[in-house]
Amino acid sequence: MVRGVLTVGGVVVLIALLVFGFNWWTHGRFVQGTDDAYLRADGVTVAPKVLGYVDQVYVSDNQDVKAGQPLVRIDARSYDAALAQQTAALDARRADIEAAQRQVDQQDAAVAEAQVRLNTARINSAYASGEGARYRKLSQEGVETTERYTQAKNQADQAAEQVKADEAALAVAQRQTQALRAQIAQAQAQLEAAKAAAQSAHLNVADTMITAAIDGRVGDKTVRLGQFVQPGTRLMDIVPVQHVYLVANFKETQIGRMRIGQHASVKIDAFGGRTIDAVIESFAPGTGAQFALLPPENATGNFIKIVQRVPVRLRLLPPPNLRDRLIPGLSATVKIDTLQATNGDRA
Repeated sequence: MVRGVLTVGGVVVLIALLVFGFNWWTHGRFVQGTDDAYLRADGVTVAPKVLGYVDQVYVSDNQDVKAGQPLVRIDARSYDAALAQQTAALDARRADIEAAQRQVDQQDAAVAEAQVRLNTARINSAYASGEGARYRKLSQEGVETTERYTQAKNQADQAAEQVKADEAALAVAQRQTQALRAQIAQAQAQLEAAKAAAQSAHLNVADTMITAAIDGRVGDKTVRLGQFVQPGTRLMDIVPVQHVYLVANFKETQIGRMRIGQHASVKIDAFGGRTIDAVIESFAPGTGAQFALLPPENATGNFIKIVQRVPVRLRLLPPPNLRDRLIPGLSATVKIDTLQATNGDRA
């Protein structure tokens, strides 16, 4: 009787071992798992771009916010004054350009007047020169007196000198126009500088209102009303809890058959044995040691081979009743059937 029971028990155990061995050989050895896995999210650190005293804090700890929602306001009175000053300077530069343009218009009229005087002088000079030549011929023939010829010659010389004077006056007027146009160019450069300064002042005023860059939840809030802050001061974090993902650190010997798109089963420690579906999204471009603060240097005399771990990113597919409770930092256990193809069929 006892021998029969032992025999039956041995047969049952043998069958169980065979079934387990068969399952392990055909499937179990291709299932890769790790408990070195944690939830993560690409949070945004909220920091001011300008310095000043915190005037208002619009959010509280763990509050859900939307992109563009006001978070913190910095006292903007000094920046408003600077903007008003730069706006006044901008108006002054525009007035300078307008005044310089009017001077140019006035000088253009002076140039035109000088040109008319020069043309008149040239006509008079040509006439006086012709009269001088005519009286010279008449004087040589004895028809006119030498005194009359001398007078005509003197008038011709005066007309020629007047032409030179009017030419010089025209040149001066033209150079004055060029100088005024250069002043306009300088004023325009000053106007552009004033525009840039006014734009900078406007941005400073706008930066006194700090808004959320993304949708998420407020975390690690350290800002307080009346606090003096400087550019880069950490005020809080915005965590996009609706876009939490999982990073599982598999051994390098486990990833040989893993492919992007393969499904995984995830158990979050916080929720006990409840299983969540996930999908492999990507593999890190290097092992964790390669991105450490002090990467290992293995070209030394003493060497011990250590199995490296490769971060694998997975996209979670949680049920609606768990989505709001998945937060960065939670630990998880991940298992991936590497016999899967990316379309869900067996490889």
